[in-house]
Amino acid sequence: MMRPARWPLIVLVATALLIPACGGGDDGRSRESKAGGPKIADPGPIHVHGLGINPKDGALFVATHTGLFRAPEGERRARRVANRFQDTMGFTVVGPDRFLGSGHPDGREKLPPFLGLIESRDAGRTWKPISLLGKRDFHVLEATGERIYGFGSDFETKNAGLLVSDDGGQSWAERKPPEGLVSLAIDPDDPNRIAVSGERRLYVSDDAGRRWRPLDREASLLAWPATGRLFAVASDGTVAQSGEGGRSWRDVGQVGGQPAAFESEGTDELYVALHDGTIKRSTDGGASWSVQSTP
Repeated sequence: MMRPARWPLIVLVATALLIPACGGGDDGRSRESKAGGPKIADPGPIHVHGLGINPKDGALFVATHTGLFRAPEGERRARRVANRFQDTMGFTVVGPDRFLGSGHPDGREKLPPFLGLIESRDAGRTWKPISLLGKRDFHVLEATGERIYGFGSDFETKNAGLLVSDDGGQSWAERKPPEGLVSLAIDPDDPNRIAVSGERRLYVSDDAGRRWRPLDREASLLAWPATGRLFAVASDGTVAQSGEGGRSWRDVGQVGGQPAAFESEGTDELYVALHDGTIKRSTDGGASWSVQSTP
């Protein structure tokens, strides 16, 4: 039996790096200090938390510890969105220019440290709270229609839990996960059916997280595109697919590094972020990969 994968802990960056000052170049890579001193280098995308494709223009969005970045088709470098430094821990694209997120605020904003569920309707330029502001920090966030799954810490207790919403995040029900979660994917044909990864192995639920069944696969990041094939990428970069909702698996490719985030688009299109910030794309179901963008 293979040893369980151990996903690396997020290394927090000094708060000073996250608080931009006014002015600076318009390329998003440097800025002037408030006192008019020397330019301070933009740290760029550090630790990718999530990926998504905007249906409106096909641009790739990269949610990171140091802000949200956009990489249009044909551009190899992702650019910071709206000079914002919000730590977008949970991230998912739910429609044209419409994103859901969670995490921690830009240091210039007078907001509580846990953002709860937030929404952007202008492709990440601005965000507004939907629910749980100051109460929850979702590190895993996925949605389809009005159904939302979020796993993260409660501010008061610091305990992590799985919450499920059927009304777009206005109200929530708590579920007991099989273990702490690092990834979640929703069956495109059934919002009640989800696959999740804990720190040791995979599980599946057919009733929106009320009951769980373990799968014979080590911890992985998950994606479930419209084809119905469930994809998993392990900590060593091995990509596998299952046509049976996780009952059996077949290795199909290798991303060439340790993954930090994983997402699908359409049928055979997959995206993976490596821990060095490189984003790779596959258009053949994970068999081959090419560089989409670089830090």
